[in-house]
Amino acid sequence: MGFRSPKAALNAMVLVLALTGAASAQQSSTPAQAPSSSHQANSSAVARYLMGRIAQNAGAWDIASANLGAALKQDPENPSLLRRTFLLSLGEGKEDEALALARRQVAMEQGGSFVAHALLVADDLRAGRTKEAAARVAKLPTDGMSPYLAPLLASWIAVAEKDYDRAVTLLDPLGSHDGFKTIRTQQLALIADMRGDRDAAFQSYSEVAKQGMPLRLALLIGNFQERSGAADAARKLYRSYLDANPDSMAMEDALARLDKGGTPAPLVGTAAAGLGEALFQLSSALHQEGAAEMALLYGRVALRLDPGQPLARMLVGDILMTRDRDETALAEFRTTTGSPGMLWMARLRQVEVLRQLDREDEAAALLQKMAVERPTRTDALLRLGDMYRVTKRFDEALTAYDAALARVKELRPRDWTLQYARAMTLDSKGDWPAAETALNAALALQPDQPSLLNYLGYSYVDRGQRLEEGKAMIEKAVAQRPRDGFFTDSLGWALFKLGKVEQAVETLEKALELEPADPSINDHLGDAYWAAGRKDEARFQWSRAAHQADKDDGLRRSAQAKLKNGLVATVKAENIPAAP
Repeated sequence: MGFRSPKAALNAMVLVLALTGAASAQQSSTPAQAPSSSHQANSSAVARYLMGRIAQNAGAWDIASANLGAALKQDPENPSLLRRTFLLSLGEGKEDEALALARRQVAMEQGGSFVAHALLVADDLRAGRTKEAAARVAKLPTDGMSPYLAPLLASWIAVAEKDYDRAVTLLDPLGSHDGFKTIRTQQLALIADMRGDRDAAFQSYSEVAKQGMPLRLALLIGNFQERSGAADAARKLYRSYLDANPDSMAMEDALARLDKGGTPAPLVGTAAAGLGEALFQLSSALHQEGAAEMALLYGRVALRLDPGQPLARMLVGDILMTRDRDETALAEFRTTTGSPGMLWMARLRQVEVLRQLDREDEAAALLQKMAVERPTRTDALLRLGDMYRVTKRFDEALTAYDAALARVKELRPRDWTLQYARAMTLDSKGDWPAAETALNAALALQPDQPSLLNYLGYSYVDRGQRLEEGKAMIEKAVAQRPRDGFFTDSLGWALFKLGKVEQAVETLEKALELEPADPSINDHLGDAYWAAGRKDEARFQWSRAAHQADKDDGLRRSAQAKLKNGLVATVKAENIPAAP
């Protein structure tokens, strides 16, 4: 019997380790003396510790936290176990437990871990205990992240004490670290804004905006402009962002609020929220660099400082999704607060988690509800269609896409994705003429879009139609994405269909290097090898294709038939005789 999920397998391993520990205790005792309770406890603690380590390495932090926590109860003075259990508890969002473990860790160890100190500083700052927070910063370890984070912690403590000049000075060391210059500049803007120094805030906001305009920064700057009496500048900023990101409901909310008049409250109104912004920026940067564990931990500390920051909450959920912590991610997205636009973003993320959990009926119901709520938007219907298309429910997918298309009053370049999705669905339903029409409609919106060029070009080539035109389309796609193995495969297949077998072999071999596990590419290369007279190599590629095509019955049957009978019909190759 196989396990239904990695978590089930890990739980089973807990049982095995526990039983092994118990058996070891039994074997070590004599018939005249029963095993001692301390021996049994030690065996159980070892089993739980081993299981916790295995679970942590597998990314199952919930199981790891539970098992290491149980081991810690048996060995409460173990500093390494305490540190590890704290980090897991924090990562899982068990704030009260993590705070208690952080206090124990800092009290037990010389200095303690930096993340533990950061969490305790955050808790003190949020509660207004600035003296306690400052005392903790003074005792911070000097290694690791301390040179980068200590100035941020100390600066916002100074802000909380209304010592703004000192707060600005404390950030000076970050100016010499390239990775922290942008964070420093944004903190200077927030501090100046909180101080009421609009000129300094404007200067710092202008400087940080030169490095890019993510959603949170656009909202912060626009909020500052509105409160500074520059409503027209805020409106220009919001509209500019919306032009570049047409589906941003959060920015639509900002414009709608601005049009109603009035002065909004500051998005960052306290020192705790200011430090939360800094740690949110840090967590985002760590996540982009692939440091998921550290990003998750500092994201959690940011939420301790400002639990209502919606983008920080969604960032934590995104990190959890990348670590296959889907249930925990779903809980984060469901507890996101904020404007209707922010909640819309969080609900779309819920859909993705539900799909990963194979709860597609729930995902579909949520998307259908969202589509009814916003009768002019297309994104919920587009995602609904995508979900149905991936699961081969093509009639339902087409219904969703057509409903989305009916909402579009005037097609814009960004609507190519809708036509493209419709085309793929129609093609899968066997209606190639309608699919071709949809593809051409998409190309009319985005004439150089590589995915469109590749799909239409390959469709022509594979059907033996308009071969030269199809090849030219694929070549345009490959020129834009030369490292895309699927585009390169399309080009190789076009060369094969045109009888350029030697070029086809060379191109398909390159495609296989880029995407070695794709069954279609292996199958195509097998055909090209056969046409080139390299029959043993052809059979090897077909064998690989048959093995890899477990979800494509047609491709597997085709590859198996060629393994048995060879390539019955071959192209007329240039300078290469057709295989007998």
